[in-house]
Amino acid sequence: MARSRIHRSFRLALTGAALMGSVSLAGCGNMIDRVAEIGKEPSMDPIENPQKDPNYQPVSLPMPSPMADVRQPNSLWRQGSRAFFKDQRAGKIGDILTVVIEIDDQAKLDNKTGQTRDGSNSAGLDNLLGYETMLKDIFPDGIDAGNLVNSDSKSTTSGSGTVDRSEAIKLRVAAVITQVLPNGNMVLQGTQQVRVNYELRQLTVGGVIRPEDISNVNEINYDKIAEARIAYGGKGTLSDVQQPRFGQQVYDIFFPF
Repeated sequence: MARSRIHRSFRLALTGAALMGSVSLAGCGNMIDRVAEIGKEPSMDPIENPQKDPNYQPVSLPMPSPMADVRQPNSLWRQGSRAFFKDQRAGKIGDILTVVIEIDDQAKLDNKTGQTRDGSNSAGLDNLLGYETMLKDIFPDGIDAGNLVNSDSKSTTSGSGTVDRSEAIKLRVAAVITQVLPNGNMVLQGTQQVRVNYELRQLTVGGVIRPEDISNVNEINYDKIAEARIAYGGKGTLSDVQQPRFGQQVYDIFFPF
């Protein structure tokens, strides 16, 4: 009898531990993997086809009418060509081009607002067909009919706001053409990972570009990418230390004060 109770208590303890483990995994982003990577360098992701990603979604945008490729008889040039023999710029699925990211943004805004308002009202009733003499019956302490109402009001409002932001990013990353849209525009996707000791830095860029915006050296600036998605981050020991613990994050979300 005692042994069965021990076994039952042991099973309950294991169940509770499993539940607590599942909650911890859901809250900290797979704690087992993080524990397994203690003392190891962050692993790089394998090079894969972006279209095989479960989260990959083909781009669908409003398209103009298709344009015919006009070719002149006996002409050595073809439409859209920039070279006499061959256009070396990216133009097909699988082609590679370089994305130049040079962001140097500064924003400074300083607003101040002040408002003051004073108000004063006064009213009296010296004569009202003789009924003003009855006011002493309503107010036993006596009342001055010429000064029945006297009110003052004053309000003051002040506000100030300051924004001072500066961002500077200078990067270059090679991207792959993953899709060619019916109007000739192309969808690019590129990922770059750099690991230094125990810190992994990752740059991801994606968006829609026009073939004519690609330079002669097969480069394109980030400000010519429509629907641009640029992310620069990392993971590793330093990035992990800079983040609050998952328990603190949960506390910050649910604590109402």
